[in-house]
Order: sequence, then C-alpha cells, then structure tokens
Amino acid sequence: MKILTLVVTGFVVFCGVLVFESGLFKNSQVDRGPVILLANTVSGNSAAPAGEANLPASPEQQFEANQPAMALGADNAPEKSVTLGSTDPRSGFEFKLELSSRGASITNATFSNIANRDRKDPQPLVILSPVGDVVSMANKEFVFVQQKVQLPLNNLQWKSFDVEVADDGSQSAKFEAIIKNDTSGEPIIKLTKAYSVFPGRYDLLCNISVENLSTAEQKVRLNLNGPVGIGQEDPRSDDRKAIAGFKAPGGEITTARVDIVKFDAGKTFEEKPLAEAGGNFVWAAVTNKYFAAILVPMPDEGKNVCDWVTDRTARFYNPDGLKQSKDENIGVNFKIAPVVLAASGQAGSIKQYKFQLYLGPKDKSLFDKNELYRSLGFFHTIDFMPCFCCPAAMINPLAFGILALMKWMYGFIYNYGVVIIILVFLIRIVLHPITKKSQVSMSKFAKLAPKAEEIKKKYANNKVEMNKQVMALYKEQGASPVISFLPMLVQMPIWMALYGAIYASIDLRGAAFLPFWITDLSAPDAIMTFSAIKIPLFGDLNSLNLLPILMGVEFYLQQKLMPAQTSAVTNPQMAQQQKMMMVMMPILFPLMLYSAPSGLNLYIMASTFAGVIEQYVIKKHIKEKESQEAQGLVCVTSKTGGKVKKKKPKPFFKT
Repeated sequence: MKILTLVVTGFVVFCGVLVFESGLFKNSQVDRGPVILLANTVSGNSAAPAGEANLPASPEQQFEANQPAMALGADNAPEKSVTLGSTDPRSGFEFKLELSSRGASITNATFSNIANRDRKDPQPLVILSPVGDVVSMANKEFVFVQQKVQLPLNNLQWKSFDVEVADDGSQSAKFEAIIKNDTSGEPIIKLTKAYSVFPGRYDLLCNISVENLSTAEQKVRLNLNGPVGIGQEDPRSDDRKAIAGFKAPGGEITTARVDIVKFDAGKTFEEKPLAEAGGNFVWAAVTNKYFAAILVPMPDEGKNVCDWVTDRTARFYNPDGLKQSKDENIGVNFKIAPVVLAASGQAGSIKQYKFQLYLGPKDKSLFDKNELYRSLGFFHTIDFMPCFCCPAAMINPLAFGILALMKWMYGFIYNYGVVIIILVFLIRIVLHPITKKSQVSMSKFAKLAPKAEEIKKKYANNKVEMNKQVMALYKEQGASPVISFLPMLVQMPIWMALYGAIYASIDLRGAAFLPFWITDLSAPDAIMTFSAIKIPLFGDLNSLNLLPILMGVEFYLQQKLMPAQTSAVTNPQMAQQQKMMMVMMPILFPLMLYSAPSGLNLYIMASTFAGVIEQYVIKKHIKEKESQEAQGLVCVTSKTGGKVKKKKPKPFFKT
C-alpha cells in the first residue's frame, strides 16, 4: 500500500531530520554587545574596552549620553585577583572561582571533579571564562536617574579585601567602590559586592549593596552582566542557549529561550529579549549540552517573587567579528529597577540585591534533591530535542522516566553501556506485541496485493467501488491498514524519548563501555585518530569509528528481513523503491551518525540488532501460521484447550 510506504519513508525522513537537529551540520554564529561610556564619568578610566568603543549605543544609552552630565567619578584601586574554592577534589569544593577587581566580576569558574574533553591531557573543566573583555557578574552602567548620568563600573578597578573563611568552611570575598563628586571629592554612593562559596555545593551567593552617602535623596539603578562564557560541549553541534524561567500563579514553571545558532553570523552584536512566558521572572541561565549557569535573583524579605529585575536579555558575543572562528559565546544581561535611596543615615538609605548562581551539571536527580532547585524548575534547562510529532509535553516525562530507570539500573550494573543495551532490549520486549501485530498485518497486505491489484484493474473507472471492494477484501482477510502503521506511531514517542534521554544524559559524559573501545559514551568511538581530512557535505574526518560501520551492516540485515511492502509484490515501481531503500539506509545513516556520541550509536546499534532478532522471530511465526493455514489448521483460544483443529468445510449454500 502506498500509504504504508509513505509512512515508512516519512519515518526515515523524520529520523534524518532528528539527526540533523542533533547538530551534525550546525554552526554557531553569535554577536557581541555594545558598551557606551560617558567621557567624563570614571576618573582615569573613561575609555571603552578594546573593540567596543565603535559599536552603536542603545536608544537609552544615546538618550542618557546626550544629557548634561554632572561631574562624578570614582578612584581606581590597585588591580587584584581573588580566588575562592579550589580545583583540588580533596578540598571539598565543587569549583574554583577566580574573581577580578575590574567590575568586581567572575573571570573564571573551574570544576574540581569534572574534566574537559581532552583525551591526551584531561584538565579541570572551565565552566565560565571571559569573552573578549566581557566577564560574568560584572557591574555595568550605574545610572543616576534624575541627573541622567551613567557610570561604567565594569571598567573600574574596585577595592578588594582579603578572603574570609567561616567556621563551616565557606569562603567569602568582598569588593567596594565609592562614587563621589569629582569636583569636591564628596562621597555620594558606596557599592559593596560580596561572593561566598561553600564546600559540597554547586552554587554560590552574590550580594550587592547600594548605600547613599550623601545628604540628599538619590534615585539610581544599575545594569549587571549575568553568567557568560560557557563552553561548547558537543564538537558536532552548538547546544548553547540563554533561558529564562517564569513562575505562573499556579506555581508551574514556563521558560523563554534563545538558541545561539539562531543569530546572524554577519553581525558583531545582536541582542534579544528573554520575553515573559506567562508568569513572574525567577531565573536566567546560559547552558550547553551538559552544564548550566543559572542566576537566581532572590526576592526581598517578605516577598515570594523578585520584583526588581525589569528586563533581561540574551547577548551574543563574537570578539573577532569573524564567522566560525570558535570564539562566539552567549550570556545574559540584567537591568535592575530604579530605587529611591533616602539620605545617608535614614531608613531606606541602603538597598540590597541578593543573587544565587548555580554552576553545575544539568542533572535532574541533583535538582530534585534540592528544594530550591526543584521549586524553581531547574530541570527545564535539560533538553531532549522534542519535535513536531513528539512535543516536549509528551517526550519530557518519558525521557525523565527513562533517565531514572537508567540510574537505577546503573546502581547494580555499574556500566552505562550495558545499561543502554539492556534497556533497549527491555523496551523491545514490552513493545513486541505491538510490533508483531504491525508486521503480521503488513505480511497480510503483501499476500493480498495480487488480489488487490486485480480489483483495481477491474474497477479502474469506478474509484468509489474500487475502494469499497479493496476494503472489503482487507476486512474479510483480517488485514487492517490502521494496524499496519499505527503501532509505529505508538512506539515513536518511546523511542524518541529513549534517544533524547541518552543524548542529554550527563551521566554518560566520560562514562566508559569497554576499557579498550568506547571509553567515553558521550564522544565518538574512535579506534584510531589522524590529521583532519575535509570531506564535502560531511565535514572534518579525523578518526576511524567502528560503531557506524557495524550499524551499516545491521541496517542491511534488517532491510533483508523486513516483510515486503504492500504493493511491491506486483508493482515494479514499488519494488524498485524498496531496493533503493535497502541500498540507501545502510549507507546514509552511518554517514549521518559517523561522528555522533558513541552512546547514541550504541543505542541505535542495539536497537537495530534487537529489531533484526525480533523480525526473524516474527517472520518465523508468520511462516508457521501460513503453513498451518495451508494444511487446513487454525489456532484457537484457550477456551478450547489451546489445541489446533481442522477447519470445517463450509456448505455451498445455506438452508
């Protein structure tokens, strides 16, 4: 039947699209944000960072820059770097934080227990790093709203204090900047910024205090860089994105996201809003395939939600302005609401802004253990690649269930490669009745194809009667078009969820299957590496990967064992299409999946192998059933003892 052929072809195309979406042909292109400085603001440091001075100003910056400026400034302190935490796994800290007095910012964050992807010389993984002159958590423009003046605090060297160690082992560092009247030297505003890290925790605290030191009321606001500089985890694809989480009145979390690959590669700067997605803003994050940096503005005391973040945007950076130069990156930017500070010494002269920054793996089991992470829906940072036919609402619960099952199985198997193989076979067994029905129905269609062709020729001039007779034939023989392809649609979400779970699982990163082969389930199974060779439409070939080759052999065997399509028996054109599929499938998919993570290829290989065995069993069952029918035997139910009995001949006429 043509319908069945279209379904099968559509499924093949769908799988191809899925692989394409997984990133084999993706390139990341991003742009860099502007920073505009007032010429008479910060004493001794009024120049813009290198490469940024000629970028266009935002409308707000242009407006403020054109206003009469009051003479304000701040003294530069000596440049200083401060380190919190450690990369030594024995220290108890999950990461090391490198802080800079410039903008009181985070320059680098490096894990202590997670290594990078360098097979020859693995080093602690850097989760956040500078992008040109842009660094994480830097205070940017500080704005005096009434005077319409802004100061570039990200260019200022703040005063640094020594690291303090608390009784619980936590470490803290503090920075301070004082804005003053540049003419009289009178202090006006004091900003204090403190960071704290804790042993055994993937998060840190950042507190910003703004205090009015003048005798007059001041209305001020500030801008802040969020996390920036997260690395690309998958060499084939760039899964980095900026995400914002919102809490609806009912408590459910919704998200808005901007993917790094969606931006114009020809621009040096592009910025997009992380628009409200049906609720109150609760966090913003930058993520890659396996890790996330999630910044949570903490609500003021007595409030359930934070109401002082007025805007958040996704910013894309390309320091050298060149396409595909691999220095592109993504970050988030916060605009803080204006606040009126009472005169010095009065109630309301100080405003506190508290943030919690999570730097760690995208691991649902870890998120579920922490009440705050769970309530804020951090698991929404995990992506399973849902598609138009299997939306996130369907895929995500299945995928999370599969991840939980994989973790449970790993608790006593201790090998994720074996877990994947067992899981595939278990799912095949559970879905076997559905697959069997589908294959049996397809076999019946193939057997009835000659009779169906005769009916089509007989009623070629009467389409209505032709369809009626064909459907009557199928009904009489117990062959249903729906049964043939519906099971495939039922199984598809489960297989896509399994695919997505294996693709996104942080537990597979660095996990070995065998000590001599497939030593990292999140990377290709290279048995030999060599200098990269550029191949058109394929990309760089730099290793010999065995799994895709074995998959090609399996695809060929699977095609050989598949029942003939409905019309292929009598339709030469359909038969030719089947022959083409037998040739193309074993070639196309190994090529598309050649550089895919070995965990995915192991899953597909195990699934294909299980499918070959399953099809062999089903084919044998069909032959036995046809043999019994040819002998005049039929299978009966358990009500008749489960025995086989001969068919009773039907009379030629009814009395």
